[in-house]
Amino acid sequence: MEYLQPALGLFALLILGGIFSENIRSIKLRYVVSGILLQFILVVLLTRVDLISSLFGVLSDGVMVLKAANDYGTGFVFGYLADGAPNAPFDISNPGGTFIFAFGGLTLVILMSAVSAILWHLRVIPLIVNGLSILFKKPLNVGGPIGLGATANVFLGQVEAPLLIKPYLSAMTRHELLIIMTVGMSTIAGSVMVVYTTMLSPIYGAGLIGHFLSASLISVPAGIMYANMMIPSDIKTEFPENKSDDLYSSTMDAITQGTKNGLDMFLNISAMLIVVMALVFLLNSILGLLPNFNDTPVSLELILGYIFVPLAWFMGIPWSESLMAGQLLGVKTALNEFVAYLYLSDTDTYALSDKSRLIMLYALCGFANFSSVGILLSGLSAMVPERRKDLISVSGKALWGALLASCLTGYMVGILHS
Repeated sequence: MEYLQPALGLFALLILGGIFSENIRSIKLRYVVSGILLQFILVVLLTRVDLISSLFGVLSDGVMVLKAANDYGTGFVFGYLADGAPNAPFDISNPGGTFIFAFGGLTLVILMSAVSAILWHLRVIPLIVNGLSILFKKPLNVGGPIGLGATANVFLGQVEAPLLIKPYLSAMTRHELLIIMTVGMSTIAGSVMVVYTTMLSPIYGAGLIGHFLSASLISVPAGIMYANMMIPSDIKTEFPENKSDDLYSSTMDAITQGTKNGLDMFLNISAMLIVVMALVFLLNSILGLLPNFNDTPVSLELILGYIFVPLAWFMGIPWSESLMAGQLLGVKTALNEFVAYLYLSDTDTYALSDKSRLIMLYALCGFANFSSVGILLSGLSAMVPERRKDLISVSGKALWGALLASCLTGYMVGILHS
């Protein structure tokens, strides 16, 4: 079974994408193979090459500097309520209970959004994105705008990235719109990576930001591959000879817009966490009235766990841990990855092995959840209202493809770290 599970897992993960194809006979096998090979190459480069690992070490140091800067800013505004702020003006009986997530770690979203906007305006991120997009265009048969928009998701948000190619969205095929949505939900934004890094560093140690960057990069070809499977097409939208990547008119414009976008994210995440956690509590209270199942109280996590057990096993999770891993996948899909990572950080409840924990770290790294579908539909519909029906028609496929893309990324990492 040790050797049978990887073979069955890869086959199943591909079949689960193919069965939702609008024309399964038109699926180009070479694009599927190219997607898998690109993923494998990226996993090797990003997790096995010492030079890149050392670069991720530098990034980790940068994250700590950003956290210190954020602590300084939040300490100035919120005083002792902020993480890292001066001591409170009273005796603290429980130091472990002083951390307030909204005033501490979550405010990093605002700072990172502003920093990302500045780096974009200074042409740092566009240089990296344009270079990376070359890797995906020919092997996966996508045009310049799709290559740029898909790769930009690694650094920008799922709604901000399509802004780079807004002039081309109206002319894109349903296949290309599906790629934009699928890749958008199979990655996470750079601003959120920093928050997750500070949240999970006690478990995974230094270099965690490298894992999140790697997960998003590895998921890009997987997302494109699944979109190619679900709506096969050879039609490509290309850039005109003279194109512009400008999003901001000046550095100050980048700071103000980046801060505003970050504040919107901060408020949305805060509100979503409050509502989601409250709804989960209410639902579990109702489900708790039911008789126990296998001596375990019935809960949302338990139900989702059983639904996603096969998917967890296909990724390479041992059967004995598949229920716990399935619960995390279910929470990510039904609620969001933020809540799933909060659950993953509870090592007492989710006592996974080191390999399984690594697989789940990568598999949860994506915006593939129901609320993200709504966010994407509202954002893209505002950019191209005339394509709203097409966007709605591919949204279900995009969610499923993004979930599978993240799972395939977890599978690849698990294979190389067996």
